[in-house]
Amino acid sequence: MKRLSIIITASILLTILAAPVILSAEPAKTAPAADAKAKFEQAKKDWIEKTTREGKTSGDIVWTLVAAFLVFFMQAGFALVETGFTRAKNSVNIIMKNLMDFSMGAVAYFLIGFSLMFGPDVLGGLFGFASTGIFSPNALPVSKELVDAAGKTVTLLNNDYLWQFTFWIFQAVFAATAATIVSGAMAERTRFSSYLVYSAVISAIIYPVSGHWIWGGGWLGDLGFTDFAGSTVVHSLGGWAALMGAMILGPRLGKYGPDGKSRAIPGHNIPLAALGVFILFFGWFGFNPGSTLEASFSIGVIAATTALAASAGALTSMITIWVMHSKPDASMTLNGVLAGLVGITAGCANVSPLGALITGAVAGVLVVFSVEFIDKKLKIDDPVGAVSVHGVCGAWGTLAVGLFADPAFGGAKGLFTGGGLGLFWTQLIGVAAVFVWASFMSLILFLGIKHTIGLRVSDEEQIKGLDVEEHGMEAYSGFQIYTTE
Repeated sequence: MKRLSIIITASILLTILAAPVILSAEPAKTAPAADAKAKFEQAKKDWIEKTTREGKTSGDIVWTLVAAFLVFFMQAGFALVETGFTRAKNSVNIIMKNLMDFSMGAVAYFLIGFSLMFGPDVLGGLFGFASTGIFSPNALPVSKELVDAAGKTVTLLNNDYLWQFTFWIFQAVFAATAATIVSGAMAERTRFSSYLVYSAVISAIIYPVSGHWIWGGGWLGDLGFTDFAGSTVVHSLGGWAALMGAMILGPRLGKYGPDGKSRAIPGHNIPLAALGVFILFFGWFGFNPGSTLEASFSIGVIAATTALAASAGALTSMITIWVMHSKPDASMTLNGVLAGLVGITAGCANVSPLGALITGAVAGVLVVFSVEFIDKKLKIDDPVGAVSVHGVCGAWGTLAVGLFADPAFGGAKGLFTGGGLGLFWTQLIGVAAVFVWASFMSLILFLGIKHTIGLRVSDEEQIKGLDVEEHGMEAYSGFQIYTTE
């Protein structure tokens, strides 16, 4: 027994003494695997650095996607605003058009529009074209195969390629916004099938081409035209298309009397419209700050200028309509909020808070006079004031960059910050170019639709309502919502 104890003790001592030798030998055995792992990680790092030209982080991806989701939610806001400002018998039609603006637009923008907008320049920057594929216009390799330490083949995707999916969804919701602006101006008398054609064309061609001029590396961008989040790229383009559509379509039945005077056709649900404006206000915090495309400190500044301009627009529109008609009209004040938001969209990253206040305040006054001028003087029926809010105030906001751009914020200099008239003239050229493009193309499009499949519903369909005639259902089943209107 004593001998067995000696043997066990000796074995333990020998094991302890031999441990350093055994442990020291272990790295030598695993060195090849460690070297293989190190080589794999280095090759992976080299590939990522080589193919990531945008320099985007995961935080940038998350922020841009959140902003895109906020902009998408604006479709709900537009649907509620338009529904509330029009009659109950057309509510389903309004909702369907806003739904299909995104659904049709996303597919059209994916297949055609994105390439036209962000592909390499064609014909001196008139439009883009991505011959290498919808999500690889920069012609970078999409993937690379590496062998890891265990001998397994690993496929690495190009990070720049992956970023473009985030970039696409952010741009797609902007394209849908441009398309949906027209819905309100042409509400209550447009054939649904005809509207689908328009929605697809603006998302596939009209919006992307002029968008390329400014955001895609085209000729206006080269001139120094500044439109940070789309007062002209998105809003004015949609507003001018709405102007052409409403003009060609003609007014609603009963809008203008035998004497030519405008008659009010009140919306059926102002609280619904107000909720829509609140949603749009909320969504604009994705629209403007999200256009940084990165989680940067400038997001806070852009959010502040956005809020200030919208608030100033609400105040000045309320005061203006109050002075003109002795009442603080709610519908015009709601449009004043949107006017301020549209106005600041171009310069939200380039003007000071004071510049934002002035931009929004002017937009709030401008929208009131514009709505009355278009309705009473031009006699163009725009049920929700889309042309004034988006077209006119979008143009004003873009020009305001040339006046108030502050180098302390975005680097550019406007007239009142020591930059002279140079930027203002560039802004004016851009506003005019997009006006001509959007108006001309929309005119051709709507005239083409009018003389082929038809643009306007019959008088009988207008009286009964588009919900029943176009969609075979009612938004408020069981309620008497019309007689002979």
